[in-house]
Amino acid sequence: MKNYFDVDHQFEAGCDEAGRGCLAGPVVAAAVIFDKQFNHLQINDSKQLNEKKRNELREIIEKEALAWAVAFVYQEEIDQINILNASILAMHKALDQLQIKPDFILVDGNRFKPYQNVPHQTVVKGDSKYLSIAAASILAKTHRDEYMEKLHEDFPQYDWIHNKGYPTPKHRKAIQEFGITIHHRKSFNLLPPVQLKLDL
Repeated sequence: MKNYFDVDHQFEAGCDEAGRGCLAGPVVAAAVIFDKQFNHLQINDSKQLNEKKRNELREIIEKEALAWAVAFVYQEEIDQINILNASILAMHKALDQLQIKPDFILVDGNRFKPYQNVPHQTVVKGDSKYLSIAAASILAKTHRDEYMEKLHEDFPQYDWIHNKGYPTPKHRKAIQEFGITIHHRKSFNLLPPVQLKLDL
């Protein structure tokens, strides 16, 4: 996995988000800047790691990064501006919070809006190619999971402690049975479309 996109950049920030496909809760983004000499063989795309390993690596990233930040955009704003714009907004908010201003931004995926006057590069599957993006994916995922686990205490019937707001059968069954909460994204298809059986 590469450390920097370009050796000429002194402070290169990697960005990623978590929670785009969820039915409930915020979309969360992180931005991470590492020293050029930093390396860690276990830091990888958060989806390739189990929960225990992600939490272990979160501590290492937050300790070793030159700068890191995490930002939330909540369901009300997701419903207003759509999930793509909310994901990009969360990344911008994370970049705003960095204690070091980056001179280049690496973004996981293929969509981004310019941030201030800082050049950027989108990278499809960047979380498996660049250390800073992989680290951002871990921070975004672990901070979001932690938030959803706290929400679970007030809404245990939706099983957020396990599904973290994603559209599992148990989550959708709970929506059918109990309705939606203030944390659900009303602009999303919260239930699968009804399939009509036709007698032909």
